[in-house]
Amino acid sequence: MEFKIWAADDVVYGPVPLATLEQWVREERVVAATWVHLGGKDQWIKAGDVAELKDAFAGRSTATGAADEVTPLVMGLRPGMLRRVRALSGINDQQLGRFVQIMEIVKADAYKVIVHQGAPGDAMYAVLDGEVRARIIAGGKETELARFGPGDIFGEMALFDGGPRSADVVANSSSTLLRITANRFEKLCTEQAELATPLLFELAKTLAKRIRADVKKIADVYQLARAGHLD
Repeated sequence: MEFKIWAADDVVYGPVPLATLEQWVREERVVAATWVHLGGKDQWIKAGDVAELKDAFAGRSTATGAADEVTPLVMGLRPGMLRRVRALSGINDQQLGRFVQIMEIVKADAYKVIVHQGAPGDAMYAVLDGEVRARIIAGGKETELARFGPGDIFGEMALFDGGPRSADVVANSSSTLLRITANRFEKLCTEQAELATPLLFELAKTLAKRIRADVKKIADVYQLARAGHLD
């Protein structure tokens, strides 16, 4: 039998085998009050009431009252944080749960440099909480290029070409980031195309929006320069 888990971060994880579910119970990522879907019976019940988990819960409380605290399956994520990422808006809860299994959660204190200019691009980031800024330093002076808050992504070009980073990215405040490496993303595209496709579509829309914005900036600068020359 396979199982799905409805975690406190509003994501459905799975399907996973019993061995994985038992491991999550031992790690306290799944608690008695967590909702579990029984694939063979097509029903949702509390984990504490799943007969197959009796041994895993041995010595632990299996009370499932309202006072129980249900924790997110991915430590460090509060409920709903993943839904802030606009690039993930086109995928459903089950797809989101599968995607989470290939990502990493990164915690960055204020002023920490997350990405270094010139370093090889090996991962994309999404801001779940806090704020970061992209900057370049020339002549000892910092020029801020952009700011990214909850729901924004940066470094997405690293998923496609692995080229050098064009700027530093620094945390303005204590921040929580989602990180997906180019290697894992490539594996996702190869092995789970149905999951990668909606994500690729959202990334394409994000890139298109940024390209249009950059073209407009160049056009505005050109027009101002031309107007000044004519004057």
